[in-house]
Amino acid sequence: MPAQTSSPPRRAYRYYDFLMAGFVAVLLCSNLIGPGKSCALSLPLLGTVVFGAGNLFFPVSYVFGDVLTEVYGYARARRVIWAGFTAMLFAAFMAAVVIRMPVNPAEPFNRVLQPALETVLGNTWRVVAASMLAFWAGDFANSYVLAQMKLLTRGRFLWTRTIGSTMVGQGVDSLVFYPLAFYGVWRPATIGTVVVANWLFKVGVEALLTPATYALVRLLKRAEREDYYDRGTRFTPFSLAD
Repeated sequence: MPAQTSSPPRRAYRYYDFLMAGFVAVLLCSNLIGPGKSCALSLPLLGTVVFGAGNLFFPVSYVFGDVLTEVYGYARARRVIWAGFTAMLFAAFMAAVVIRMPVNPAEPFNRVLQPALETVLGNTWRVVAASMLAFWAGDFANSYVLAQMKLLTRGRFLWTRTIGSTMVGQGVDSLVFYPLAFYGVWRPATIGTVVVANWLFKVGVEALLTPATYALVRLLKRAEREDYYDRGTRFTPFSLAD
């Protein structure tokens, strides 16, 4: 009877699960807290800058995405992206359920709360679907480009990977979300302007955060004793394998 061979033990990491939890939390905040508010800031030289509050969460989420791929590799970043997508799907479903539950008429506060919930959480199915598809496509594009650039640069010039992957990932995100969500509602010229403005803003913020990304990557590589190169990785998004 041939001897049975066991697969090698799965590598355990100290901080991977915390990064996954942080990524999912930031993603949910950006979709549940941010979209309901438009902000306007008066800045020196730039004048009044108008933006959606959800953009406040973007820099943190993309730093998470870059760090996960750079340290742990595409396959483990893929698991985190799917965890975030599933969390968004569940949150959207439960928001729809909560809004449509019968209101208790004996509670006066519900007359204020129900319209507020509908305003903040009651996005149309079109906006929700566009948001989830844009996140899925953009984050996978970001992770794929970063992993491939790491091989091409042999692990040097981290800034080229973080900024370059953000240029591609956010380009995909914006090109998917805004036309799907607002075509026929906004003028095509408005959609084009918003796509370009958001892309420039997010790439600029990613560039400004490069020192923080460097510091976090250096810290995690040292703590985890890992600096993963995706040689031989199957770059399909449709898998949860490590």
